[in-house]
Formats: sequence, structure tokens, C-alpha cells
Amino acid sequence: MADINVTPFVDVMLVLLIVFMVTAPLLTVGVPVDLPETKAASLNDADEPLVLTVDRDGKVYIQETGIELENLVPRLRAVTGNNPDVRIFVRGDSRIAYGRVMEIMGTVSAAGFNKVALLAKLPGQEEGVAGQ
Repeated sequence: MADINVTPFVDVMLVLLIVFMVTAPLLTVGVPVDLPETKAASLNDADEPLVLTVDRDGKVYIQETGIELENLVPRLRAVTGNNPDVRIFVRGDSRIAYGRVMEIMGTVSAAGFNKVALLAKLPGQEEGVAGQ
């Protein structure tokens, strides 16, 4: 009788599933910023947005890559394939001047991107979308 025993295979697969479920949230670490809090409702969107971050020193990052403001628009166009309907989230540290965040948003909007939103922390949550 030549039967294949699949029990060890299923056990290994379940262990791997648990390991990946635990480690997946740890892989989404970006540039650390202290986001301001808001009571606005979160927006739910299935598309993966492009995240711009302004840290407490005023430095700008696309995802996790630092970039100068004068190079921001060409890099955004290259990354998005010049698609103006890509969602772009702007994360600004709560201690940064409001004008610096608005300068970044204005630059992105002036470049023709239509869906630019601010990210803020919801009270009691880690991070959320404040508005569009």
C-alpha cells in the first residue's frame, strides 16, 4: 500500500501561515513621524497609495526614499507613469510647520495630480486618512 501522508505538509503550511501573518504588519514600516490627530472619518480605498512623508526636519520622502523638493515632481511622474489619478497621501510630522506640508501638497497638486490627501492619526488608532 503506497499512500502519501500529507499531515506533515499541512502542519508546515499552517506554521508558515502563522509566521507570515505575524511578520507582515512589521514590513510596512516607513519613515517615523508623529502624525497629528483628527476625528475625521477614514477613507477606504482598494488601491495602494503613494505616500509622501515630511519628517520633523522638513525633509521629504517618497515612500522611504529621501528626495529634494525640486526633484519631487519629476520623480512622482516617473513613479506613477504620469498618471494624474494616482492616490498620493501626504504624512507630516505634527511638529513641522503647517506651511511646509502645504508647500508639498501645493507642489504635487500643481503638477497635475488630482487625488492628494493628508494622513493623520485618529484618536485611539495608529494612522488614518484625514481628508482629500
